[in-house]
Amino acid sequence: MPHESDYGRSAAGHSRSNPARSGSALITGAGRRLGRAIAWALAQDGWPVAIHYRNSHSDAQDLKAQIIASGGRACTLEADLSTSLAADTIDGWFDQVAQSIGPVSLLVNNASVFDFDLAQSCSAESLSDHYQANLIAPVLLTQALYRHVQRHAPPDRPVLPAGVAINLLDQKLANPNPDFFSYTLSKAALAQATELMARSLGPWLRVLGISPGFTLAAQGQSEEGFAQAHKVSPLGASSQPEEIADAVCWLATARAVTGTTLLVDGGQHLIPSGRDLQFARP
Repeated sequence: MPHESDYGRSAAGHSRSNPARSGSALITGAGRRLGRAIAWALAQDGWPVAIHYRNSHSDAQDLKAQIIASGGRACTLEADLSTSLAADTIDGWFDQVAQSIGPVSLLVNNASVFDFDLAQSCSAESLSDHYQANLIAPVLLTQALYRHVQRHAPPDRPVLPAGVAINLLDQKLANPNPDFFSYTLSKAALAQATELMARSLGPWLRVLGISPGFTLAAQGQSEEGFAQAHKVSPLGASSQPEEIADAVCWLATARAVTGTTLLVDGGQHLIPSGRDLQFARP
């Protein structure tokens, strides 16, 4: 459960009256791990939040209850981003959130597939799975946000931009290695899409990227192995979940920032690595 000790934030330290926070926030993959930290931080920063999940029903409901107990507003959205997505289906998701907690103005594309393969071993299925979740779904969701903010804009047309889409990328795009080949290609494509969408969808939308460092232990990784990998940076530590969440909160209201990617990794991208950092050994 997200408490101040987990993510370093509390409702007492944040105002809910910031006029830059208008509308609600939809965070994909928000039931667990980094998405959960981002959803909690946004809620404590004054955003009504929609907690998207695919399989983590109980986790999403628990987070919703925690946010409401802290004085915030939240709803959950169950949706499968791994299959072919029709525009009217996605529009329906946004309308569902709008009816519950208000029109969406912030989208955080956090959900992703992260399965190991190499150039020698990748398959059509692996490439397709990664591209569907890590590129196609974020692009289509961003398109839907573009339509959504225009439908819900007041008649007097407010000061633009009206919405923000933030894509979670990866520091390894600036410091590539051959591990997780399909994943890396899909995130590289999303990074390029971030810049192109920022050009095309303004002034209605700002589109941004955040590249975390090695923030959470990989599945099956030991605590000792994670601690060793986390130290590989000029600052002696990579990013923490609350630091990624803080960056999301800032970019969400940074009106003059679009089309760029913020590296939040303790400088990890500055140290070349021949393997993915989860394979670092103490």
